[in-house]
Amino acid sequence: MKQITRRDMLGRLGLAAGAAMAAGKGSAETPKKPNFVVIFCDDLGYGDLACYGNTQIRTPRLDAMAAEGVRFTDFYTAAPVCSPARAALLTGRYPVRSGVNRVFFPQSTEGLDPAEATLPKTLQSLGYATACIGKWHLGHLPEFLPDRHGFDYYFGIPYSNDMEVTKRGDPPLPLMRNGEIIEQPADQDTLTRRYTEEAAAFIRRSKDRPFFLYLPHTMPHIPLHCGDDFRDKSARGRYGDVIEEIDWSTGVLLDTLREEGLEENTLVLFTSDNGPWLSYGPDGGEAGPLREGKGTTFDGGMRVPGIFRWPGRLQPRVEPGFASTLDLYPTFAALAGGAPPEGRQLDGGDILPLLEGAQRPDREFFYFHGGALQAFRSGDWKFKRPFKGNIYGKPLEHGELLFNLREDPGETKNLAEAHPERTREMAARMRAFEASLGDVPPTKK
Repeated sequence: MKQITRRDMLGRLGLAAGAAMAAGKGSAETPKKPNFVVIFCDDLGYGDLACYGNTQIRTPRLDAMAAEGVRFTDFYTAAPVCSPARAALLTGRYPVRSGVNRVFFPQSTEGLDPAEATLPKTLQSLGYATACIGKWHLGHLPEFLPDRHGFDYYFGIPYSNDMEVTKRGDPPLPLMRNGEIIEQPADQDTLTRRYTEEAAAFIRRSKDRPFFLYLPHTMPHIPLHCGDDFRDKSARGRYGDVIEEIDWSTGVLLDTLREEGLEENTLVLFTSDNGPWLSYGPDGGEAGPLREGKGTTFDGGMRVPGIFRWPGRLQPRVEPGFASTLDLYPTFAALAGGAPPEGRQLDGGDILPLLEGAQRPDREFFYFHGGALQAFRSGDWKFKRPFKGNIYGKPLEHGELLFNLREDPGETKNLAEAHPERTREMAARMRAFEASLGDVPPTKK
């Protein structure tokens, strides 16, 4: 992937501003900065939505959002587990660069470094109202909470909803508002509804200025919880109930944007932090045609739903081009009229041209897990290094693997022997990228 520079960013900004003025029929008035809403589910699988092929879970609002926007077939998160995926989204950098390579627990003494440049910090500096409503999971101590990373407002839980294990010494799950615990244990049956109410209220009170709403849902992470209106309603059992409530929640936010006259100036993204937790069987999600799930660097662990909606700006279509959560920081910053700070090595790029229908050249993407570089995608080709270990108690072992993801998205046909030169080239490119990282922070605990 070509690394974005400040010059590239400002050039793209100039083009975007010119297009916005043209759309405004030549008005000399400064275009209003767009709003951004990121809905980030927890452990939602690639195959969990009807618009991605699910036949048991009803997702009419998300299906409509996909029909009205850009639905990616190849959208990726930057890690197959919670905390690293969140760090990558907010920083635009592979998690190895920030040292957030593992999941944080209630006993963790570290978190995402407050000195990190983040998307909300940049947007805040550009006059945006910012809110994080939902699961944080980047450090629960005061120095690591959302207000230290560019968020004006926070409502949610500080880590995963299963982290209340008495034998481990976990406290009851806290629900927080702006650093203060307001409920303990949190009533998980009401979380999705309360997040939705908080998010809609934030939109309404911020409507007269640009805003960034980051809504990292607690669900469908285990244990599964939903409100009374959705319980025992889905053909997919409790898991389906939970997804159908998230679908309802998304609809409420889209309706709020329309009611407030904001939808044509708001870019909304719906996606997930990683793939489904397959070891929980019917209580976990589905990866659809993809291989494996959460905790692996097969595509089932890192390719996720990616639906962008911006009425009047994005033409509805299914997009086969590659994009990832790493791209949000540079893209949103450019649209907002700014750029990430100088001297920051971003791993994402500005995907506005792709969102607007331009063809993009083949891109590179590196799959990290636990701080280790495990796989590499270049265009349609994916190379995977040998691996031996356990994934949530399930043994997993393989040698070198090479797949053509366009022809074989399920990663079933190993082409390493049939294409030895490509295999060697991709293995060498991985080694070169590792060397280019230089000294990286130690893994935070």
